[in-house]
Amino acid sequence: MAQRPPILLIDAPSLYFRAYLGIPESAAKTEDGQPVNAVRGFLDMLAQLIRTRRPDRMVCALDHDWRPAWRVELLPSYKAHRLAPEGGEVVPDTLSPQVPMILDVLEAIGITAVGATGYEADDVLGTLSVTQDAPVEVVSGDRDLFQLVDDVRGVRLLYVGRGVAKLDDCDDAAVRARYGVPADRYADFAALRGDPSDGLPGVPGVGEKTAARLIDRYGGLAGILAALDEPGSGFAPGLRTKLDAARGYLAVAPKVVEVARDVPLPDLATALPAAPAQPERLLELAQRWNLAGSCRRLVDALADRP
Repeated sequence: MAQRPPILLIDAPSLYFRAYLGIPESAAKTEDGQPVNAVRGFLDMLAQLIRTRRPDRMVCALDHDWRPAWRVELLPSYKAHRLAPEGGEVVPDTLSPQVPMILDVLEAIGITAVGATGYEADDVLGTLSVTQDAPVEVVSGDRDLFQLVDDVRGVRLLYVGRGVAKLDDCDDAAVRARYGVPADRYADFAALRGDPSDGLPGVPGVGEKTAARLIDRYGGLAGILAALDEPGSGFAPGLRTKLDAARGYLAVAPKVVEVARDVPLPDLATALPAAPAQPERLLELAQRWNLAGSCRRLVDALADRP
């Protein structure tokens, strides 16, 4: 029996932020001068993914809480550098108004978008990756989502670090080749290495190679911490001192990095339509926001699937 097509789980904030940065505002505006570069780029990315991956289902995950309180309670530095003085996330002024536009277009087409109070898009993706029928392809430029890769279940990460046209189709072997650790140990690896983009300090003096070597030798963070208490366990004196000093951080950091897989989500309509659910509304939005080309490419991609 032929394997069914994949469900594409889209990290919407990751893609629309990339679209915003990748297309100049001057190249995509409405008639009254409002930028729509993120909208246009995001829709074109979806069209290309549908043409190349041939999915029969799709869900776009949203950030309803970009900095959940439960993660901040564990690690106050989590994304603190991205916190605006008045509260909320630092987001370009011309990007924020484009997010509702994206959601309106998705609704008119009939592509489901979902978020959850108290959780990030990563957590929604993590939950969908274990609750939706395989095969599953997660599309993101967020390295933390390498931890979702699961060869047994059939979950891959389509990593768009170089763009959708040059995405990296990653299974467990690809994660190992890239970082030297299996996908199910990525959270431990990231905690040790740190990630300035998320406010994770890491262990001073422990970079990617050292983190991977430690995980390979001791099996994971739990094994590393247990070995610290054993005399003659093979740590260089300086490394032992650094790891011992970071025990408090290492006790909470993996919980911050780990993607939730138990987010309460409603029943979702995941099937990709062959034609827009609301064609007249889509036409009106396309004309209002100067998106005719991008909407047509997306509609054509949907119609061209078998």
